[in-house]
Formats: sequence, C-alpha cells, structure tokens
Amino acid sequence: MYVRTPTLTPLTIDKRFLFVVTGLVTTLLLTGIVPLVAGAQTADTTISSSIGSTISLLTSNGTVNIDATPTGTGVQTIASDTVTVSTNDAGGYTLKLNEAGASSALTHNTDTIPAVSGSQASPAAETVNTWGYRVDGVGGFGAGPTSSGSNQAIGAVKFAAVPAAASPDTLKTTATTAANDVTTVWYGVAVDTSTPSGTYTNDVTYTATAN
Repeated sequence: MYVRTPTLTPLTIDKRFLFVVTGLVTTLLLTGIVPLVAGAQTADTTISSSIGSTISLLTSNGTVNIDATPTGTGVQTIASDTVTVSTNDAGGYTLKLNEAGASSALTHNTDTIPAVSGSQASPAAETVNTWGYRVDGVGGFGAGPTSSGSNQAIGAVKFAAVPAAASPDTLKTTATTAANDVTTVWYGVAVDTSTPSGTYTNDVTYTATAN
C-alpha cells in the first residue's frame, strides 16, 4: 500500500511586518505606554463650597445718659455703652469708633461742652466742661476697671476725644470667629456751674469690619 507523505510548506513572515511589530513594541516600552488590562479604575473629584462672611453689631443703649448736676467746683458722671459683635469670619473682626458728624463737642443749641484734650494713645483726665470716652486696656487708657458714677468728684480716670470719621480709633481687633463678643465703651462728662443747663448731645459711630 502506498502512503503519500504530505509536503510541508515553510511559513514565511514578511520582514516588513516583523519590523513594524517590533518597532511598535519598542516604542510602547520606551514611552511607558503599556496597554491596560481591564480592571478597576479610579478618579478624584474636588467638592468646593465658598461660605460668605457675615457680621453683626449691636449696642446696648442707643443713648448713653451721662446726666450731671453741676457744682461750683465741678462734678463728673461716667456711664457705659456695650457693643456686641458676632461674625463667622475666620479672620475675626476690627471694631472702630469715630464721630458721626463734624463736631467733637456735646452741643445744646449754641452751647457746647468740648471734647477732652487727650487721645487714645495719650489720654488725659477730664477737666471741668469737657467730655470723652475710654475703653479699659486699649491704647494708653490703662487696665481700669472703670466704674460708673453720677455727680461725683472729678477723678484721675483718663479719657480721649472721639476722633473724626477720617481717622477712627480702633477699639478691638480679633483673629477668629466671634459670637456675641462684648466691648464696653465708657463715656464721661465733667461740668461746673459755668455750663448752661440743657440736654447736650453728640452722635458717635461704631464700625465692625470682618478681617
């Protein structure tokens, strides 16, 4: 019986194809680009929420009464105003004080009680027929504590004139959020019988600004 042996045809690979494949693999290895095997992939997303800054300011009185009944040698009345500030600002707030108008005097018609000669940096004790403010522990006022008093002898407690709007005095600066943060501002008047009777007034402005 005759068995025919199959003839094997040699496999021929085009050298051009081999060159292309070899070059592609080399390029992928050199550039670090390797085909990914299917699997879990991750991606990050940043969630951003900008929270606005808010601030509130309240005063306890609206009007600070420093009424006085003068004597020949002079009397002094001291009373306080409470300023309360709240803010969510992470940098805190700055509280300032200045005159609301052009005059620094207490005024009744054409009569006036001038401001004390002192400043926040260099306050002065009141003399007869002057008025001013102070905040314990601020500037040159000293630690205090200041106490209220009516028609008492003129003391050595130092006061400053409330400055003009163009150059307000800083009463407090904080560096974090605040909830009902209180600043006590004292006002004093010293008068003798040379001051005509009447109700003398002056408007001041507190400004709280987020830092």
